[in-house]
Amino acid sequence: MANNKNTNSSKHCVLCGRGENEVPLLLAGLDGYICSDCIEMAHEVLGQQMGTVRKEESRHARLENLSKPKEIKKYLDQYVIGQDRAKKLLSVAVYNHYKRINHNLVDKVEHPEDEVELEKSNILMVGPTGTGKTLLAKTIAKLLDVPFTIVDATVLTEAGYVGEDVESILSRLLQEADYDLEKAERGIVFIDEIDKIARKSDNPSITRDVSGEGVQQAMLKLLEGNVVNVPPKGGRKHPDQDYVHVNTQNILFICGGAFEGIERRIAQRMNTQVIGFAPSGVKQVDKDNLLQYVEASDLRAYGLIPEIIGRLPVITYLDQLDKKALKDILIKPKNAIMKQYAKMFELDGITLEIEPAVYDLIVDTSLENKLGARGLRGICERIFADAMYDAPSSRKKTFKLTLEYAEEHLSKNN
Repeated sequence: MANNKNTNSSKHCVLCGRGENEVPLLLAGLDGYICSDCIEMAHEVLGQQMGTVRKEESRHARLENLSKPKEIKKYLDQYVIGQDRAKKLLSVAVYNHYKRINHNLVDKVEHPEDEVELEKSNILMVGPTGTGKTLLAKTIAKLLDVPFTIVDATVLTEAGYVGEDVESILSRLLQEADYDLEKAERGIVFIDEIDKIARKSDNPSITRDVSGEGVQQAMLKLLEGNVVNVPPKGGRKHPDQDYVHVNTQNILFICGGAFEGIERRIAQRMNTQVIGFAPSGVKQVDKDNLLQYVEASDLRAYGLIPEIIGRLPVITYLDQLDKKALKDILIKPKNAIMKQYAKMFELDGITLEIEPAVYDLIVDTSLENKLGARGLRGICERIFADAMYDAPSSRKKTFKLTLEYAEEHLSKNN
């Protein structure tokens, strides 16, 4: 019956064979016609197929075997001494971030009716120099096996000025991921010295603040999660060059800074200079460790703009390292400094023996010069320089580092 109608009709669908009188709409192509019913059916089949492909791609991009917060902290404990509060907050924030990525990649594809959209929480670490801010971020990236880059905020300027554009941050992340865009979009960026781009003054100035508030404004789109045009090889943007479009939605930004002098602002807010008896109900303030009370208002008073503080919701502090912590850093972690020197001597066939008093000397020197953990290696280099120079040519099988030897070489290099 249908075939008779089709023979009488000059137009018919090339897929189902029905004529123009049997279908709601017949669309013309170069060599034939296709009806609206066949188009709808093809759309449904294609949608199902594309949905399956997206699920497979999402599963491939998913981070498998994600460590739980307790497991992340346990791993950090092997490399970072102390800072338990910071390690807990960092472990929770990182776990939630990558759990969110897995949810948005897989669960939202498999269950599109789920209306809950999880947003990311970037991290701000406040603490004196040499307390382990960079080490914490680097160790977490090593555990997760994701691209990781460290950027110094002091070199960043507004677009058009001497220095580096904010987009260069993502150029470095792309390089670390071997230009694998999907991999880079799950990476971690550590922005160090973020306190150095604080607003210089609330008062208007004749000179433009190109490395302060302007840089903070430019960083907003990165921190929040947007598609950013990034020069693939870094450098300045040019109108004719090709860009890599990087979505920062799933990139975790960890910012760190010493915020020198912020304790005074915290003290003013908490009114630590009260004379006489403290009013009832007011908690005692630990004046030796005011950083533990740091809040968003203190950061704003220091010079960070409210918009950037809002995009760094997880704020944690790092304690100043005391003598015991510095001594533990020398000998306890998996990658402890003294273990590294012992390994270097071992490669020359020499066993390194160290008197316990030498550890106290190194730690006291670091505390005296306010160098923190970062200064320990520099002190050790001064002590070991001559010994490592002689070691490859020496026939001795043991080198014993005594207190007298260490004091002599430290004073000689001062």
